[in-house]
Amino acid sequence: MVTIAERLDNAYGRIEKAKQNCQFSETVQLLAVSKTKPITDIEAAIAAGQTQFGESYVQEAVDKVTYFKQNKALEWHFIGPIQSNKSRLVAENFHWVQSVDREKIARRLNEQRPTNLKPLKVLLQVNISGDDNKSGCHPNEVDTLAQFINDCRQLELRGLMTITEQTDDRQKQLQYFQQMRACFDRLKDQYQQLDTLSMGMSGDLDTAIAAGSTMVRIGTDIFGKRQ
Repeated sequence: MVTIAERLDNAYGRIEKAKQNCQFSETVQLLAVSKTKPITDIEAAIAAGQTQFGESYVQEAVDKVTYFKQNKALEWHFIGPIQSNKSRLVAENFHWVQSVDREKIARRLNEQRPTNLKPLKVLLQVNISGDDNKSGCHPNEVDTLAQFINDCRQLELRGLMTITEQTDDRQKQLQYFQQMRACFDRLKDQYQQLDTLSMGMSGDLDTAIAAGSTMVRIGTDIFGKRQ
């Protein structure tokens, strides 16, 4: 049976191969998506050296963050849709939020982030493919939302995230990811602190890296299929 450590090693190897294939020189980080997975799986990943984890369900995630609270090396990313009534839990427990797509949620996170904690690192989620089933702001809304977040004392704008429509058309995937990279580069000219473009998952990370992704979100290839 393949271990989580071996799967992690394979995932990092796949990232490096993708970088070599397109001669991409930037660092590409791996976010291990641990949603619905038990504590024991996360412990196995930590033992193998993984420190960045992504969660989508607030209460389950808070339980995990609390369990591992003594491990200061870990970084927890919230990557799911944020409901207004759950925003305080997100603001109080996470290091990163990758799924901010409207001003209302950004304002709540800013107001609810404890002042004794460092500002919450934020990625704007962009619905680049215009898929009605995906969350994210319209590309035309990015500039206004970025400016709002940049002005928030308890938020730190760090980049963009997207989940594109599911398609087997690699050229269409590549176009979506290239549009995201262009949007990221344009924003980066205005906000020098931007360093993270989160796009690509187990099924399309090679295409995402070819377009300039700096973070891929991998769950299935590390922890196996979710129930």
